Amino acid sequence: MLQSPVGKSQFVSASVLLLGMIAVISSALAFEHIGGYIPCKLCLEQREPWYAGIPVAALALIALWMKWPPLIGRGLLVIAGLIMVYSLVLGINHSGVEWGFWQGPSDCGAVDSSIANDTGSFLQQLEQTVGPSCTDAALRVGGLSFAGWNALMSAALAGLSFWAAVKRDA
Repeated sequence: MLQSPVGKSQFVSASVLLLGMIAVISSALAFEHIGGYIPCKLCLEQREPWYAGIPVAALALIALWMKWPPLIGRGLLVIAGLIMVYSLVLGINHSGVEWGFWQGPSDCGAVDSSIANDTGSFLQQLEQTVGPSCTDAALRVGGLSFAGWNALMSAALAGLSFWAAVKRDA
């Protein structure tokens, strides 16, 4: 199946995949840097697959555009899909922590206000300050937190990647 010819379906899918990945990570960074939403530890972990997936999707697009052997383009689409499945797992895990279905990491919690207001050493404050809680969703849109939307987008892009990898184009 990975050796069958590639065509417009794979090229369009790889383009949508790359643009979707860029849009998702750009949105996360915009919410942080423009909107002021500080990411927790699990939020930051959820970004890693997107950072890894963008170059893979770009390489898949190049391979399809340059008409490299079908195994390469389709294989890169499968790899991108697997990266998105990993992102889906991370999103589901964080959503479960937010909804209280299971425990999050022990080193993910709210800032201790006594430390934040202390006029002592700046380095001591940095060492003792903990990021936002992983259990509290910073924002919910349509009932889903950022983690939930991450899981949803990851599932959609994983499905698109796998579909394009196995679709027959002549």
